[in-house]
Amino acid sequence: MAEAMRHKRGGIYFDDFQVGAVIEHRLTRTVTQMDNMLFSNMTLNPQPLHIDAHFCATETEWGRPLMNSLFTLGLMIGISVNDTTVGTTIANLGMTDVAFPAPLFEGDTVNCTTEIVAKRESRSRPEAGIVDFLHKAYKQDGTLVAECRRQAFMRKRPAPATVAV
Repeated sequence: MAEAMRHKRGGIYFDDFQVGAVIEHRLTRTVTQMDNMLFSNMTLNPQPLHIDAHFCATETEWGRPLMNSLFTLGLMIGISVNDTTVGTTIANLGMTDVAFPAPLFEGDTVNCTTEIVAKRESRSRPEAGIVDFLHKAYKQDGTLVAECRRQAFMRKRPAPATVAV
C-alpha cells in the first residue's frame, strides 16, 4: 500500500486497501497508572482490578492492577488511525472477535499491527466501501495482549477534478 493515495490528513482511501496487507504501526505507547485511573474513573468503572493496588496485591493472582481492557482496546485502535483511517473513515460499523489473551500492566509498552482482512463496495453509497481490519496489540516482549476485528465505512478516492475550457 506504499503507493496508496492518501487523504491530506494521512488516511488511506477504500480503493487503496489491499486484502492481506499487514501494517506495522510506528506509534508505540507505554501505559501508566494515570491512564488506568483516568479511564476507569471517566467510564465510572469501580473495578478494583484496575484501581486498587492493595486489593490486587492481596486478592488477585496478578499482584498488581491490570490495565482496563476497554482502554487497551481504544489504545490499540487509536494507534492504527494515523496509518489507516484519519480523514477517510465515515463511521465505524462494529467490532467483533475482541479478545484479551494476556494481561497488560502499568509500565508495559504497546505496539500494534493491522491486517486488512476483507473489503467490499457499499451497496447503498457508491462513494464508499466497507473494510474489515484485524487489529492486534503486543507488549514489549511480543506477547499478544489484545485483538479485535473492526469494520469501518470508508471513503473512496475523490473523483479527479475536471477543468472547463
